[in-house]
Amino acid sequence: MTYSSHPKQPPLARTSRQAPVIQAATTEHLADVSAVPTDKTDPASVGDVSASTGMPDPGEPVLLDRPRARNLQSSKVPSSRLGRLFHYGGLAASLGFGAASELVRRSTSSSDEKAPASLMLTEGNIKRLVSKLTQMRGAALKLGQFMSIQDSHVLPPEIEDIFRRVQDSAHYMPDWQMEQVMRDSLGASWMDNFESFDRLPFAAASIGQVHSAVLKASVSPTGAPARVAVKVQFPNIVNSINSDLGYVKMLLTAGKLLPRGLFLDRTIQVMKDELADECDYSREAAFARRFGQADHLGGDSRFKVPWVWEGSTDRVLVMEHVDGVSVGGSVIDRLSQRDRDDIATRIIDLCLRELFVFRAMQTDPNWTNFLWNPRTRKVELVDFGATREYSKEFIDNWLHLLSAAVSEDRDACIEWSLKLGYLTGQENDIMLDAHVKSMVLLGTPFKASTPQPFKFGPGSTWADITAEIRAQIPVMLQHRLTPPPRETYSLNRKLSGAFLLASRLGASVDCRTLWTNVTDGYRYG
Repeated sequence: MTYSSHPKQPPLARTSRQAPVIQAATTEHLADVSAVPTDKTDPASVGDVSASTGMPDPGEPVLLDRPRARNLQSSKVPSSRLGRLFHYGGLAASLGFGAASELVRRSTSSSDEKAPASLMLTEGNIKRLVSKLTQMRGAALKLGQFMSIQDSHVLPPEIEDIFRRVQDSAHYMPDWQMEQVMRDSLGASWMDNFESFDRLPFAAASIGQVHSAVLKASVSPTGAPARVAVKVQFPNIVNSINSDLGYVKMLLTAGKLLPRGLFLDRTIQVMKDELADECDYSREAAFARRFGQADHLGGDSRFKVPWVWEGSTDRVLVMEHVDGVSVGGSVIDRLSQRDRDDIATRIIDLCLRELFVFRAMQTDPNWTNFLWNPRTRKVELVDFGATREYSKEFIDNWLHLLSAAVSEDRDACIEWSLKLGYLTGQENDIMLDAHVKSMVLLGTPFKASTPQPFKFGPGSTWADITAEIRAQIPVMLQHRLTPPPRETYSLNRKLSGAFLLASRLGASVDCRTLWTNVTDGYRYG
């Protein structure tokens, strides 16, 4: 989640086009809800207010882009299992009615070439799905975000459309429900910790919403009143994960619309585990503190990790307010080329250090998690909920595989892919060729023979590489015999997201130097 906010209209997450080599993705897209609705159900008109960054003079305000209206709603989060079952049951019934209506329409009308192949995936049913998933939040919404930046060649276009619409919407809970969560987490006198607390959230996502507030000096780690972002989890979300994903899986598989090679069961199991971790704000706070230490990023002048208030709980997380702006969206148009190159260089370097130095990676590639502060020239990191740790054995093996790809060593690529579990040893040559080719292409920016700095963006070599990788995905989905290793769902998500951001920025990055700086000193075993 993004914890930076502008006094009037804070940053808003933007949806993204898909990254090439992603088995699964969890992008917690935020929605700015700074406009007050007239009641619990009226949509709030919300602006896209990603700020321009450039390099203003000291004291010069950072200008905001013109808002782009979006429709969001405030609605109660269904918190009981029975209540959520009722909503999913109603959804299934309405989808069935929609499919029946479509069948009648087709049987009584001339052929419609534009009609979807599936009776279930009509425009009306897609709207029903999007509306319900955004209202339910939690695992249902997270699954849409988890799969939303899969390559367009992986998912049927109708399913991709559902996920893209879901990630572009979010509901926030009404004030009375937020109050209940705060009381349960911080006590009945929770407001005694704050000088002020904006009861209307400035952002909403799949498992929670974020409010602006000011901590009192008496409880602030700075000893003075401090601006903070307060992340409040939706009620009972953690207890609804298993049942929610079961309902959504049933809806997705009813029409047998997903490709076999997607291995939906594994995707959902990985999602269950990751989402359970993300619902534990105490865990997120611990990782934020770790990354803020001197042996991680605390001593790195290129990054800023906000402090965490000691009074935070597993359901309410209070973090230092930061002043940067999201590096995605329309802000890109106002960035200098130097800024673009610096941002992309830092984020790709961070990915490599997270893997091969820290063995702990914040795996959510959503660019609202990376804020650029033009005055300090720091990348501000504001979300650690999706942080994953990796064993030394796994990272050793994965570095062997990536090194083989960078060296274009086919036999070594296959050997280390077998050890990691990408391959079973029973694959045909078509699958082996597609797998090795995709790995070699992914390693291209780090090759010794690749001209540096490596150019990302439209018309670049990377754009051609991306197209080639995408061409391998349908082949691998058809011939894959086993799902990818569990660890690689999050790992590939972050790496692909970093390359996608570099492409959005049109950046040039000396990837080879970043690679050698991290890997030359790596010790196996």
